[in-house]
Amino acid sequence: MPQPERHFFTYGSLQIPYLQVGSGAPLVFFHGWGASKESFLPLVAALRLERTCILPDFPGFGEAAPPPEAWNVDAYADLAAALLRHVGNGAPVDALAHSFGGRVLIKLMARAEGTSVLGQVLITGGAGMKPRRKPMFYVRKYTAKLLKAPFMVLPSALREPGLARLRKTALWKSLGAGDYKSLDGVMREVFVKTVSEFLEPCLPRIPHAVLLVWGENDDATPLYQAERLRDGLAGAALVTIPAAGHYAFLDQTQRFARIAEAYFAPQSR
Repeated sequence: MPQPERHFFTYGSLQIPYLQVGSGAPLVFFHGWGASKESFLPLVAALRLERTCILPDFPGFGEAAPPPEAWNVDAYADLAAALLRHVGNGAPVDALAHSFGGRVLIKLMARAEGTSVLGQVLITGGAGMKPRRKPMFYVRKYTAKLLKAPFMVLPSALREPGLARLRKTALWKSLGAGDYKSLDGVMREVFVKTVSEFLEPCLPRIPHAVLLVWGENDDATPLYQAERLRDGLAGAALVTIPAAGHYAFLDQTQRFARIAEAYFAPQSR
């Protein structure tokens, strides 16, 4: 694979870094939570497509600075739409998205502008469906509510400093998810806004052709979530890959690449 070129896309006050490699119609790759544009490089190297592969970092990940405030999924979808318009020169652009990237594209496809910026979409390990919760989730959730309750009746001037001290305690930190505990600042708020929104209501509004490619052993977004996506999308098909987990495109790169090639090849349109 040729050495990827490094570029930047200006979005408001942010400079969004992206890698570009290849030639032909653009194919944009949107990475997952906690990952970066580089996570797709092994897949891009294995693809035999005549495409210009474009790999951006979402704000707050990889080399991209965090957003200026706590973005929700819609704000990331705004960015994705702007980037797709930039690289597509007014034409819809095909996209491949993983995990959080899939969540962002679900939001974008459900909008009226979705068909003008997005062509065919491949989602792998896509997030956004309401998970089946284990009992310990509810123990942690309601313990956190009980710990916060005494502070919520205080005036704002006392409530916020008290909550800030509570969030620094070992007990409070023990209640958080692994991703939450590893974050700080604005990205903690982004995480909360992201995981507290479920996207089932978006599905009936999505007209796009969507291929879902899932690792059979995905324990982050299990296979039942892929089946829920497939059943909720009018134009979706689901392909599963044995001996692969949440990062199916890394666990079974060659197999994943052949599936993506067949889907994005010109004759498949």
